[in-house]
Amino acid sequence: MTLSYLDSGGPGPVLLALHGHLNEARFVHQGAVPPDLGYRVVALDQRGHGESGHAHSYATDRYVDDAVALLDHLGIATAVLLGHSLGAAVAYLLAARAPARVTAMIVVDIGAVIDDDLGITRQWPRRAASKEDLVTAFGFMGSKQAYVMRHYADGWGVPWCADEMVASQQELNGDHWREWLATTMPALLIHGVESRQLSGDHAEDMAARRSGTTLRHLPGGHAVYADNPDGYAAEVRAFLRTIHGS
Repeated sequence: MTLSYLDSGGPGPVLLALHGHLNEARFVHQGAVPPDLGYRVVALDQRGHGESGHAHSYATDRYVDDAVALLDHLGIATAVLLGHSLGAAVAYLLAARAPARVTAMIVVDIGAVIDDDLGITRQWPRRAASKEDLVTAFGFMGSKQAYVMRHYADGWGVPWCADEMVASQQELNGDHWREWLATTMPALLIHGVESRQLSGDHAEDMAARRSGTTLRHLPGGHAVYADNPDGYAAEVRAFLRTIHGS
């Protein structure tokens, strides 16, 4: 399986960005990573997403394997991890597996207990005659998915497969408290107050139980970086200044 990634290059400390389901590495240009941080930003197209290949397994440990493999491939010893949703869980699971490689974490809108369902993706068409038709067919998710849509030989579509995404979410669901609590490196936990994926009470519990965790509740939904770009960017910048003085 081939993995695709973006790499800004540069001499600064490394920030590894990990997107959520149905997304791709280019989420860093949608507000997930504020510009001009002074970091070398590496963003992975996770398996089954973007330009990366499709996989036989979407077990969450395999996502962690991919992220570690990318760090190894690039010769990166340590990095700050920034993840959203699936990517945020991969971040704290990677930290639990290899804490010496993680300087700090920015965990965006995911819990230590996860229970979600991507079955709705099976209701959306695989292809449409135009991008506009596909956006319309995707309903409330159309505008959020527009930038990952591509033109293929048989019409407009998205690079991810609905059945694979459903399976991936099922693999991710479960209790991950042990891994969340396994580390103490600095962590910023960002909760979108309108999110249906992470409740405020659960976010408070995560911050209270894990040493070194800063919690910020921000107006916005699950994709809080897109819903509240200025507030999100301010919190990310403030946190990173405490890590590297950037």
